[in-house]
Amino acid sequence: MILKSCCRDCDVLARTGGDEFCILLPQTDNETAVEIMRQIQKALVDFDKSNATDIYQHSVSLGCATKSSESEDTKDILKLAEGYMYQRKLLEHSSAHSTIVSSIKATMFEKSHETEEHAQRLISLSKAVGEELGLGQAEMDKLELLASLHDIGKVGIRDEILTKPSELTDMEWAEMKRHPEIGYRIARTSPELEPIAEGILYHHEWWDGSGYPHGLAGEEIPLISRIVAVVDAYDAMTNDRPYRKGLDHHVAIERIRRNAGTQFDPAIARIFTELFYDAAWMDELAQ
Repeated sequence: MILKSCCRDCDVLARTGGDEFCILLPQTDNETAVEIMRQIQKALVDFDKSNATDIYQHSVSLGCATKSSESEDTKDILKLAEGYMYQRKLLEHSSAHSTIVSSIKATMFEKSHETEEHAQRLISLSKAVGEELGLGQAEMDKLELLASLHDIGKVGIRDEILTKPSELTDMEWAEMKRHPEIGYRIARTSPELEPIAEGILYHHEWWDGSGYPHGLAGEEIPLISRIVAVVDAYDAMTNDRPYRKGLDHHVAIERIRRNAGTQFDPAIARIFTELFYDAAWMDELAQ
């Protein structure tokens, strides 16, 4: 009833499983599809409010994808929509799958210097850059997930390396550099994280091709990985490590400028340094 009330006359609503439905939206762009998703979500909330005596609170997970050319396979578009749904599910509320992911995150925070506060700072900074770039909602959701979970592969690195109070040896550094590939393999096993698997794998690649693990360069590197590379570097520079003190805000900003075009995407580095040159911006985001 709720789904049908949000559909237009031209839309096709069908049940695809026990509690799964698919709506085909002819001649509809992605922005309109996202708006229809919002309408469905609001209609469900309104339904629960108007039936306050009901002991159940209903929930729904929604996803969408757009077929932009005749050559695209409809089955592939449905898989993209399902992947987006899993992303939203992880961002919005707990599920059986996200309980597993939360457990992995907790292990990551326990084993290394990474903290929930670090993840939240990266989410705030990444979202600000993503908004400046005009990313759509689906890409913003992927960016938020990647900012939070890019280092999930550190659960596979030895504790003594993650917590070492001095700089790593060459052999230890070689092991540390395995964490993007470990994270990639973890993400590929989870429906919620599979859409950011490549983002995890490539978040340590450099714009000039001298990063790891595969030496990708320029726009070969996923956009969300390039964004997280900048904000993660800034946060790492400005916060204390066991073997060094954090840098001053403006010193870190200058280092990002200096490494634009080598380590960092120059366009993203420029946006970041222009957005956050004023340290007050950082304080506001931290609130």
